Order: sequence, then structure tokens, then C-alpha cells
Amino acid sequence: QVQLVESGGGLVQAGGSLRLACVISGNTNVISAMAWYRQAPGNQRELVAAFTRTGNTNYADSVKGRFTISRNSAQNTVYLQMNSLQPEDTAVYYCNADRQSWSPGPAYWGQGTQVTVSP
Repeated sequence: QVQLVESGGGLVQAGGSLRLACVISGNTNVISAMAWYRQAPGNQRELVAAFTRTGNTNYADSVKGRFTISRNSAQNTVYLQMNSLQPEDTAVYYCNADRQSWSPGPAYWGQGTQVTVSP
């Protein structure tokens, strides 16, 4: 079993920054890739940033140049640095862990952390 716990959300003014953290615990050997998603009210959950299975990074077009995904493997933590935040970035942000192909089952999700950006 794998547990993901996010932190770092909050209220910030437009143009400000936040850094989200996702601490991973449990059987981390089953994890193949990590990502951050977000879901705003009335919208579907969308991919924000991700490490691919090969270690590369992907970003949603809306956050390129403003958000950075990083990780500290020694501390089993994945970060999302968010700069130049805008009101449209307001959402609940979720940490996601995809499974290795040899470990069937659903992906793992954290409980989410609220990010609110005021104009």
C-alpha cells in the first residue's frame, strides 16, 4: 500500500508563489511515475505537471514557465513550485502516483490541498 500526503496549499494574491509538497510512504517500489493534478469547481481533474516513467517532465500548457515539478528521492517527496499564480490556478491540487506495469490496480491519490489565488 502507498500513502500520499499533500501540504503547502493556501491563499495567495495574484502574482504570488506557493510550493506544494507530496510525501510518499509505504511500498514505494510499486510506483513508476509521479504527477500533480488539479480540479477546479465544475471542472474535470486535469494534469498539471508530471515526471514520466523515463524521468522526463511534462507540463500543462497553462502552467509552462510558471510551475516546476521536482523531487527529493531521499525524502520520498515530490514538490510543485508555483510562481506567478493567477486566479485561474485556483483549485484543489492532488498528488498522483502511477503504478508499475507489474503491479496492477488503480493509481494512488492524495487527499488534495486547496490553492486559492485572489485577484
